[in-house]
Amino acid sequence: MARIINSPAKYIQGKGELQNISQHIRPLGKSFLIIADEFVLGLTRETIEQSFSDQEGTLTFESFRGECSKQEVSRLQTIVQENDIDVIVGVGGGKTLDTAKAVAYYSKLPVVIVPTIASTDAPCSALSVLYTEEGVFDEYLILPKNPDIVLVDTQIVANAPARLLAAGIGDALATYVEARACYEANAIPMAGGTITKAAISLAELCQQTLFEDGVKAFLAVEQNLVTKAVENIVEANTYLSGVGFESGGLAAAHAIHNGFTVIDDPHHLYHGEKVAFGTITQLVLENRSIEEIQKYVNLCAEIGLPVTLEEMGITEDIESKIRKVAEASCQEGETIHNMPFPVTPDDVYAAILAANTIGKKLKS
Repeated sequence: MARIINSPAKYIQGKGELQNISQHIRPLGKSFLIIADEFVLGLTRETIEQSFSDQEGTLTFESFRGECSKQEVSRLQTIVQENDIDVIVGVGGGKTLDTAKAVAYYSKLPVVIVPTIASTDAPCSALSVLYTEEGVFDEYLILPKNPDIVLVDTQIVANAPARLLAAGIGDALATYVEARACYEANAIPMAGGTITKAAISLAELCQQTLFEDGVKAFLAVEQNLVTKAVENIVEANTYLSGVGFESGGLAAAHAIHNGFTVIDDPHHLYHGEKVAFGTITQLVLENRSIEEIQKYVNLCAEIGLPVTLEEMGITEDIESKIRKVAEASCQEGETIHNMPFPVTPDDVYAAILAANTIGKKLKS
């Protein structure tokens, strides 16, 4: 079987780089649909318009309504058709970006991704995660290609709440843990084929960067500062994790995240915050050393990521809720079946409760 690695056609990162967006994306077309929520539009619209002020081209701005659902994708497709759009530009967080990618796919148009936060590894991937209108995981939409351009303005990222950067670290922490499991299982990642040495190396570099610079970057972003540590973590959260997970594979951590979406208690948490707890749970499933688990728990605790069920918002009726999470995590087609050994709902139930106990013990 062929070795395959996916990546965006071009990745651009730097402080103040949104000011140069027109020169980066102008070769793709003349009519651009900018998709962003109202808050992000307020932050970025003027900069984007100024960048295009001396260029030919039509900009159409449309507000994202909050959920990456089939209904929202369909609504935006209609706007594409009505405005004769050449290029889709998604500006914002993970769900906005996934929506932009899906709209571009169904409209057969190039897509430019502009993350304003570094809270997930969604920007670089050929994947959109679809949810219902109520926010429950629906399905993975596997796309035939990665974004044409990913552009990250690190000052905008640093201006966002530090909790969002921490959530990105939580999501990225799963990259190597899951890629390692997929490699051991000879599982097929979303990129297809078998896992390349390059993908495993990127995943490993991602993990190394998170442990070296994660806390430093978090503290800097609390002060809205862009430092070398911040640049490194933004790259790890966005590019290394994005390419690493897609070409290295997903396993238990993200499946357990998906399981947590079926109960209401953790809905207030960001994707990466739930993935962080899923990663610790996967390490328990694998029976990794307490030293390795402690390393992950310590980093999570230092930057405010949840390491206990209480921190996930789950304090009542725990047994029945975790049973639901475990059942959902092991549904047919879930990535937990990429683990190098069979995993049952009973296994996941036990691992979640054990991870909770370890988290409480190590944090104290």
